[in-house]
Formats: sequence, structure tokens, C-alpha cells
Amino acid sequence: MVEANQLQMMATAGLRVRELGRVEYEPTWRAMQAFTADRSADTEDELWLLEHPPIFTLGVSGKREHILTPGAIPVLAVDRGGQVTYHGPGQVVAYTLVDLRRRDIGVRSIVSALENTVIRVLAGHGIAAHARREAPGVYVGAAKIAAVGLRVRRGCTYHGLAFNVAMELEPFSRINPCGYPGLAVTDLREQGVELSLDAVGQSVARALANELSAARVRSVNV
Repeated sequence: MVEANQLQMMATAGLRVRELGRVEYEPTWRAMQAFTADRSADTEDELWLLEHPPIFTLGVSGKREHILTPGAIPVLAVDRGGQVTYHGPGQVVAYTLVDLRRRDIGVRSIVSALENTVIRVLAGHGIAAHARREAPGVYVGAAKIAAVGLRVRRGCTYHGLAFNVAMELEPFSRINPCGYPGLAVTDLREQGVELSLDAVGQSVARALANELSAARVRSVNV
């Protein structure tokens, strides 16, 4: 659970954190759409931390040819950017419902904030990671450890990032991850770090609050 002092920090950053546990993908996606459609200029930004049962999701630019052998795992076409990815147990999903206009930041800034969030968390455990502008997400060496995909509607974002913590990685071999044939995928456990999803979720929330605050400062100072 997110502790009281952490909640205060999130409030300072204008970010309400909701921990949802393991939830089905489609109802959560529909809830994000409804939240975004119904929010006003005064609605507080939210971060939803959760995990999903196994599912492949295909973004708006996704090509079915990148889904190789899904087997019994369902495939769902959704409205985020990007190609195909896998969600499953052992992955921290962080959905960022953020008003970009109110924060005066652009789409590239929030994508960078999400990538930097994971890079910051990994650095705290001695793992060097990097982003690739031509292929959004976070990589340890050549292997992808986190995917980023967003939808912007009425100047507000939903969807977010998927951070591999302690997963069964085999399903990634059934797709071309993010549209890249043969792309290696890794997780924290494979990198030698054993942490609970709750612990990683808390780290993500803290780091993202800091990154969003920093993105606003950078925007103001440009």
C-alpha cells in the first residue's frame, strides 16, 4: 500500500494514486475512457496501478501480422498508440490519466516522463537502462523491460506504461513485441532483482510524481 507520506507527495504533484490489484483489461480500458470523457478542468489527475490477466493488445497502428501464435491468449484491438504488446501477471501497469493542458506539457514530455520513471526505478537497483526515441519504451541492453503507449483525448491522456517485474516471458515470443521481430524482452527478476509488485508500484508512483513535476518545470523554463 502507498504510505501516508507518499500520498502527501503525490498530492503535491497533483496525482491521485489508485491501487486496483489484478483486474480485467477491457473493463479497465472502458473506465479510463469514461473517466477522460467525464473529467472537467478541475478533475484531479490519477495514476492507476494494477496488473492484468494474460492478454495481447493491439494499438491503433497495429498490424495483425505482428501477432504470430496467440494460442488461447485473447487479442484485443484498443485505442492506444503503438503496435502489439502483452500484459500478464507479474507486470506493473501504470495508467496515467493526466491533463496535459493544465500541466502545460506535450505528449513527448509525458512519454519521456514515463520512460524516465522506469529508468529511475531501475537505477535505484543498480540497473542501467535507456530509452529509444524511435521505439518508445525502456531497454536494458537490447532487451525491452517496459512498454509505453498512450491515447490523448481532449488534451488528456490515458493508458500508460507496462513494467515487467516477475513475469512468464514466453508469451512475448508469440508476437513481434511492439512490432519488432525478434525483439528480446526481459523483466526485473531476470535482471537479478526480486521485488513484489506492490513495492515496484510504489516506486513507480514516487518516480512518476517527480518526473511530472520536473516536466512542468522544464516546460515553464523553455
